[in-house]
Amino acid sequence: MPTYVYEALNAAGKPEKGRIDADSSDAAIAAIRQNGFFPTTVREEKVGGSGKKESSKKAAKAKSSKKKKSFNISIGGVKTKILTQFTRQLSTLQDAGLPLLRSLQILEQQQKPGKLKSILVDVVEDVESGTSLSDSMSKHPKAFDRLYSKMVAAGEIGGVLDVILQRLANFMEKAERLKSRVKGAMIYPICVIVVAVAIVTGIMYFVIPKFKDIFNDFDVTLPGLTLWLIDASLWIAGTPENGEQAIPGYVWIVAGPFLAFFFFKLIRKTKPGRAITDIIVMKLPVLGNLVQKTSVARFTRTLGTLIAAGVPILEAVLITRDTSGNHVYEKALNQVHDSIREGESVADPLREAKVCDSIVVNMIEVGEETGDLDVMLMKIADNYDEEVDVAVSALLSLLEPMLVVVLGGIVGTIVLALFLPLVKMIESVSDTG
Repeated sequence: MPTYVYEALNAAGKPEKGRIDADSSDAAIAAIRQNGFFPTTVREEKVGGSGKKESSKKAAKAKSSKKKKSFNISIGGVKTKILTQFTRQLSTLQDAGLPLLRSLQILEQQQKPGKLKSILVDVVEDVESGTSLSDSMSKHPKAFDRLYSKMVAAGEIGGVLDVILQRLANFMEKAERLKSRVKGAMIYPICVIVVAVAIVTGIMYFVIPKFKDIFNDFDVTLPGLTLWLIDASLWIAGTPENGEQAIPGYVWIVAGPFLAFFFFKLIRKTKPGRAITDIIVMKLPVLGNLVQKTSVARFTRTLGTLIAAGVPILEAVLITRDTSGNHVYEKALNQVHDSIREGESVADPLREAKVCDSIVVNMIEVGEETGDLDVMLMKIADNYDEEVDVAVSALLSLLEPMLVVVLGGIVGTIVLALFLPLVKMIESVSDTG
């Protein structure tokens, strides 16, 4: 009968190590649990010549894996859609009773060449050598972030990895749906603005200079609005009255949004910059309300999912803080963490921070009193997902008339600036006649 070496946690949460004889790894895990331990790593102990043979086999397999991995060169992280699909498939295989290593090997083989396939090669090697799945995944934060690896660790300790993976897949799907909803709402106004800017720039570059020549031929005294329009046209074309300018204006118009985006990202890299930009955005009308609802939905769903998975509350709050993506809520969750550590509640620091509506704080308070905090948090997240839809619709309803007014004002200004000199020209021609 083979001997298995195991690492486990006892009832007090302290690590334990030992050996146990069993017919299979599943039988070993069952025997360890009967002893009152929660296994984190279980591997067969190899001795003698067979062990050397096994080691040589593993070494050969590792070399072949490295050769394969060299063909899976990719840049960037793993897309959420691909990671969600992998998570759901792994959950299904675990629920069907397949050993973890075999499940990972199957999923690694069926993955298309890319970042995830390269990472899964490493994960399979680590698990095969006795490393726990969560520890192996934590080595690849670009694919499996801290939230992911901690939930997997909770699933391994509790022996409910399939259930945790299913919850994790649902969490990622809902979070991605929320993000796509907000991004999708911005496509229409951005397209309208881009087309409008292109048309106005074209008029300023090609049309206005021709009117300038006409006005010069008639020697008409031009009003200030028309002179300003002509100067703007010459700046865009790169031919001002005092000679050629270094960079034409149309280059700045094209490059401006990219420079602004780059500058914004640069500011966000610093801690004070993130704090200032997040606070400013939260204060904006309509948009600030949308950001607030999105942030509440995100942090409540994250915290609820972690607590439901069995992650300790203090660690769950820290993970939620680090993945909230908003300085205002990071600060509030830090206060929640300190409050819990001192034996106080979750709701009180949120109420003091004033980053959530009173109904959110009250629901969290009820959840704490009834012992169903995770359920209440998930209900809040679902409710705020719906409110985000309403906020997005309100933002679009406000943007559409604003775009019409702004574009109408720009076109009206151009027409008026061109029309005023024509009136003077007609008057001069009438006086001459």
